[in-house]
Amino acid sequence: MEETGVRINKFIANAGVCSRREADRMIADGRVVIDDVVAGPGDRVYSGAKVKVDGNEINLVADEVVLIFNKPVGIVCTAEEREPDNVIDYIGYPERIYPVGRLDKDSRGLLILTNMGQLAYEVTRAASGHEKEYEVTVDHPITGQFMIRMQQGVYLKDLDRTTAPAAVKKTGEKSFSIILHQGLNRQIRRMCAELGYRVRDLKRVREMDLTLEGIPEGEYRRLSAKETAELKGKILRAAPSE
Repeated sequence: MEETGVRINKFIANAGVCSRREADRMIADGRVVIDDVVAGPGDRVYSGAKVKVDGNEINLVADEVVLIFNKPVGIVCTAEEREPDNVIDYIGYPERIYPVGRLDKDSRGLLILTNMGQLAYEVTRAASGHEKEYEVTVDHPITGQFMIRMQQGVYLKDLDRTTAPAAVKKTGEKSFSIILHQGLNRQIRRMCAELGYRVRDLKRVREMDLTLEGIPEGEYRRLSAKETAELKGKILRAAPSE
């Protein structure tokens, strides 16, 4: 650590606790302590200082971890220990990590996990700036009208909004692939339901250029240092300006 120290919000983010923005809120709420003194905005952390959040001491992340996990159906994308099917316990990774974004319990496929709070924040923040590809199977034959509606956008009554145009390709009598730039809650299931279809299987197969290639269901792959650096660069370029 440099002699000039590190701003407290950056220290918390680099420790993998949360994003800088969320760290600022924690500091404002008096939840952060540096050497037994409640931290204030702009405070700096110097070598040897002890930082606690909600009474728990935190330390800088020694190694940047990004995992690509092939999530099975039934696993919940949360780090909440009270959830018996949480993804963290399922993976059992030796370092503290947490999921980036969401993939609902009934869906499967690609999920990113990391120990970097700021990266997780930037990935979520840039969600509208990168592609996510899904393979979907529905309960009855797909029509041309269904394809057109899915491509052009579907009005979701319960959310009172129309989905953005999407790239959709029919892959079978009852299956299709779709590429989204949005991340609305249960978006594909909601879109299909509005058109009278029920999703039988939904799998995310790609996010940006990250895929499930070589990763069996229920297993994960850790990105190399080079891949992690490239991912960080892409996310920063895709993130909207403040």
